[in-house]
Amino acid sequence: MAEYIFGVDVGGTSVKMGIFDVEGAVVDKWEIPTRTENGGENILPDIAESINRQMEKEQYAKEKIAGIGIAVPGPVNEDGIVNKAVNLGWGVTPVKEIMEKLCGVPVQVGNDANVAALGEMWKGGGQGYTSLVLVTLGTGIGGGVIVDGRLVTGADGAGGEIGHMHVMDGEEESCNCGCKGCLEQYGSATGIVRLAEKVLNRTQEPSVLRGTKVTAKAVFDAVKSGDKTAITIAEEFGEILGKGFAMIASVLNPAAFVVGGGVSRAGEILFEYIRPAFERYVFPGAKNAKFVLATLGNDAGIYGSAKLVLDKMA
Repeated sequence: MAEYIFGVDVGGTSVKMGIFDVEGAVVDKWEIPTRTENGGENILPDIAESINRQMEKEQYAKEKIAGIGIAVPGPVNEDGIVNKAVNLGWGVTPVKEIMEKLCGVPVQVGNDANVAALGEMWKGGGQGYTSLVLVTLGTGIGGGVIVDGRLVTGADGAGGEIGHMHVMDGEEESCNCGCKGCLEQYGSATGIVRLAEKVLNRTQEPSVLRGTKVTAKAVFDAVKSGDKTAITIAEEFGEILGKGFAMIASVLNPAAFVVGGGVSRAGEILFEYIRPAFERYVFPGAKNAKFVLATLGNDAGIYGSAKLVLDKMA
């Protein structure tokens, strides 16, 4: 009978891996470098080698392994085929097929943000909710949608790309996706810096942010100290992000928004700026959504990957 699951989260710099028992307890976790050179041709063989070495070290027979779950930064279809992952150098890549050949155990593959949402629902800040939206506020904005306990991945695996919702007309700069006025241009860590630069340029009000390197952390540290310019930046950030959340809630009616990513380290103060705009714009029937912080941090992907395998077994 299967006793263990491998969870894998493939990032552009490192690959995080973990072994879980079927109850979700971590047995071990480790990382290896992500070798993206030559179109990322070494990434999957490196992962397989590391997993096979770990199975040998722990003396796990393959019959004891329920499977391997893998989270990747790109859209994934139901056959485990990744349709381009720019950060890894991949074009269309049949991850499931390749890894099953290399490891000899079942493999499940999912988009990293979707998988992280599954992890947070299972063992993180989303516990107790079966319909939620994970929003990761990092360099960009990632999203994962769960309805009635199941991931919403979409027809082409691109479900949950909430960072690329259009929220602002008249934007002149392009988002990384090529469109203009995307949510992540204002609500991500880089988006907050853009907003800060605009506010600092249009006012001469004294601020601790002037003459320093502006970061999302610096902005919210300044907000906490009562800096008026930083508060203006936070209000503009909250207005746009709150509107985006309202649009999502009006369509999906989640029980909770679970907010993670580097920006979420600012803590509950984020919600003081997001919630008012959310309540102004949201459809009344969806206004009861809770706002909670993600708790798994960088481990959300490996937890969610393991849960992908468990869900397939159910």
